[in-house]
Amino acid sequence: MNAINVTNARQNLYQLITDVNINSEPVTIINNHGKNAVLISEDDWNAIQETNYINSVPGLTEKIIAGTNTPVQECVPEDEVQW
Repeated sequence: MNAINVTNARQNLYQLITDVNINSEPVTIINNHGKNAVLISEDDWNAIQETNYINSVPGLTEKIIAGTNTPVQECVPEDEVQW
């Protein structure tokens, strides 16, 4: 993960935002008080939130993994799915 001090981050904020959105690479913003921050793209933040939610539902992760391991021949055809 890249790091930049707060002064340089302030001077280059637009480019930092562009970079984290293009590269999906977070940037640590370092300050002199020992309390740093991390800049990530909104898409990455939303993905983290979604992953946390999925992991919070008991048994859902295991069902997803089992589903991805199920051969296509054993799956119900899309037009027969009962929503």
